[in-house]
Amino acid sequence: MHILFLSDNFPPEGNAPATRTYEHALRWVEAGHTVTVVTGAPNFPEGKVFSGYKNCWYKKENIDGINVVRVKTYITANEGFVKRILDYMSFMASGFVAGLFQRRPDVIVATSPQFFTAVGGWLLSVFKRKPFVFELRDIWPASITAVGAMKESLAIRLLEKLELFLYRRADAIVSVTHSFKQELVERGVDGKKIAVVLNGVDLEKYAPVTRKDPELAAKYGLKGKFVVGYVGTHGMAHALESVVDAAQKLKNMRDIVFLFAGGGAAREQVRAYAEKQNLGNVLFVERQPKEMMPRVWSLCDVSLANLKDSELFRTVIPSKIFESMGMGLPIIMAVPEGEATQIVEQTGSGLVVPPESPSRLADAVVKLANDNELYKTIGKNSLVAANQFSRQKLSSDMLEKLIEIGG
Repeated sequence: MHILFLSDNFPPEGNAPATRTYEHALRWVEAGHTVTVVTGAPNFPEGKVFSGYKNCWYKKENIDGINVVRVKTYITANEGFVKRILDYMSFMASGFVAGLFQRRPDVIVATSPQFFTAVGGWLLSVFKRKPFVFELRDIWPASITAVGAMKESLAIRLLEKLELFLYRRADAIVSVTHSFKQELVERGVDGKKIAVVLNGVDLEKYAPVTRKDPELAAKYGLKGKFVVGYVGTHGMAHALESVVDAAQKLKNMRDIVFLFAGGGAAREQVRAYAEKQNLGNVLFVERQPKEMMPRVWSLCDVSLANLKDSELFRTVIPSKIFESMGMGLPIIMAVPEGEATQIVEQTGSGLVVPPESPSRLADAVVKLANDNELYKTIGKNSLVAANQFSRQKLSSDMLEKLIEIGG
C-alpha cells in the first residue's frame, strides 16, 4: 500500500506532530508499505530554517526508507495569528500541488493541529479519487480562543464551519484522544468513522538511566540536584509563568532546580519573567535535536506537564507524559482534570495538581524530593505504564485503520 501523508512538521523538527508522523511512518515502511511524506523545510518553532536545509519549491530526500518531499512555505516563528495563518495556507497550497505529482497513493492522510493541512489532503483525495483520513491532533480553532490568541469573531465562526466540513468529508478520522472523539460525536460527526490512536513512546530510544548524562550535568551544573523538567514546546497554552512562580516559592531549597528545555512562542517571555525575579533555581536549555532528547530527559528527576486552566485542555493529552514513562520518571500533572490526568492517576505514574497553582505545584515537588519511597514507587509505575503506550503497538493500530480505508 502507498500512503501519502501531509504534515506541516517532520524531522529533524522534534515536536510532537513531527515525532509521531516519523515514528509511525518508519514502522509502516518496515511492515512493507510505501510512505511518502509531504512537508516543509524544518523551521519549528523559531521560524528559522534548520542548518543544511533551504526553503525551496521542491526537494526530495529519503529518511530511513520514508520518501520525503519538502515544499516552499511562508515561514514565520510560532507566534502571531495572522503570520501563522499565512504559514498554514502556504503549506496547504504548495503541499497540495506537490501531492499531485506523487505516485498514485492508496490512501491520503493529513494531520493537524491546524487543519489547513487537512484542506490540502482533502483536495488531493478529490483530484486523485482516493480516500482521505484526517488525523486529529487538536480541536482547532477552539484552541486559538482558549489561549487568548484571538477572540470569538466572524473569522473564528468561518473556521469552525470549515472544520466541520472537513470532519464530514473525511472517509475516516484518527483522533489522538478519546475526548476529541466524544466532542466530535456530540457535534454530529459519525462516530463509526472515528478511530482513537493515542500518542506514545519509542521504547527503543527512551529507557531509564542510572545517572544523569555526565557531560550535560556538568555543563549545566546539575550534579547532585533534584531536577524538575519541563521538556517541550513553550507555548501560549502552557502557562509557564506559573511554573516560574512555583520555583520562586522554592528558591531557598538550593538542591531543587527547575529545568526548561525547548523552544516556542512564549519562551523568551518566560525567560524574561524568571530573570526579573533573579531566580538561581531556574535553568533554560535551548531546543535540542531530537536525537539528544533521551540525554536531556536523563537530567530530570521529575517530569512536569503544564497547561492553562481552560476547559478545552481537559481533552488534551500532553505527549511528553509518554516519553516520561519510557524514562521511568514520576510525572507532575499541572493540567485541567480530564483524559490526561485519568491516565496518570490510573497508572499511578504521577501526582496531579490544579493548573496555574504555584503553591500546589511547589508542594508536589517537595513531596517527591523528600519522600524517597513514594518517588521510587511512582517511578516504577511510570515505567510499567510505558508498555501500554509503545509506538510499535500504536503505529500498528493506525496502520490497520489505513488498510481498512485504503487497502
